Amino acid sequence: MNQMTALSWVGSLWLAMSIIIGPFFNYIVARTGYTWLLGSAVFCCSFALMMASLATEVWQLYLTQGLLAGFGAGLVWFPCISAAQQWFSKRRGMSVGLAISGSGCGGLVFSNIVQAVINTIDHRWALRVMGFMSLVMLSFTAWVVRPLNLPSKDKAPLVNLRPFKNKQFCILFAIQFITNFAFNIPSSFLPSYATYLGMSDWVSTNMGAIMSGIMVVGKIGSGCTSDYVGRANMTFFVIMMTGLLCLALWYNATTEASVWAFAALFGLFGGGYMAMIPALLAQVVGLEEIESSNGLLFFAWLVGGIFGSPIASKLIDENGPNGPQYGHAIIFGGVLIVFAGLMALAVRIMRGGFNPLKKV
Repeated sequence: MNQMTALSWVGSLWLAMSIIIGPFFNYIVARTGYTWLLGSAVFCCSFALMMASLATEVWQLYLTQGLLAGFGAGLVWFPCISAAQQWFSKRRGMSVGLAISGSGCGGLVFSNIVQAVINTIDHRWALRVMGFMSLVMLSFTAWVVRPLNLPSKDKAPLVNLRPFKNKQFCILFAIQFITNFAFNIPSSFLPSYATYLGMSDWVSTNMGAIMSGIMVVGKIGSGCTSDYVGRANMTFFVIMMTGLLCLALWYNATTEASVWAFAALFGLFGGGYMAMIPALLAQVVGLEEIESSNGLLFFAWLVGGIFGSPIASKLIDENGPNGPQYGHAIIFGGVLIVFAGLMALAVRIMRGGFNPLKKV
């Protein structure tokens, strides 16, 4: 295994560990509450980054940045999303959009800080700076984030599968499972696609960060809009638009302007998808099952998150006899997301019938 392939598994381990606690989230919360959960996240994330700065072997990064930091990320992710869902009703879309937009803001801020520290000092101090920043910001999170109501210990089994009795939840789970095979394809391969078309290094280097920034707008904007037009309506719209953009715009994008147009629109509607599924979830399952449902819903990301990009890479086949075939990966991702959009339409019809003007 070459060094680049070995390092790529750090990210895969982080993703797996960040959502592995999902099925057990309700059980853990019922017995520890949010304070202990978030306090553990402060330690895991900060300590992991500090220890990663001392690593001299790849396997040490697996343990620190992969396993421990990923586990800490899961401990903070689930409480923050669940709290936003619980405390708001009329403005739930806005609250969830704001909560989830933090990941996009963090990506923009952290990446620039890390690059600046690497350029001026070295990568080890970049990890330490990230560790100190995590310590401060996550400590604030542990102080302020609280649930509306803790689940009862008596009604919290180790793994609560009751949400699967709800047909609409099953469809949302399937949407998450299917979409995550495709959702990361643009962010992973659009920069290399720009290079393939002969665009400048600046475009490929900054495109990911700019997409993250636009996703912040998409998350908050879609969440706020959904409070007025209906969350089921908005969920269907943003997912379907995301898939159609891949098939109609990215597949035919051969100029710098068209690539930038796709990047901007994908950030807008893709960010909306990330906010709308959890915003709609509370309506589908009710607040009594929100912790269990959140854990199961985001656990559905696991398989697609690990294998989606490698499948797309295989479809592109960069070293193939005919050169990179980006169109194969674009069609793969676009079709999957459009299919997920049709499933979102099914949820919308189940909740509100066939009247397209009804707020659902």
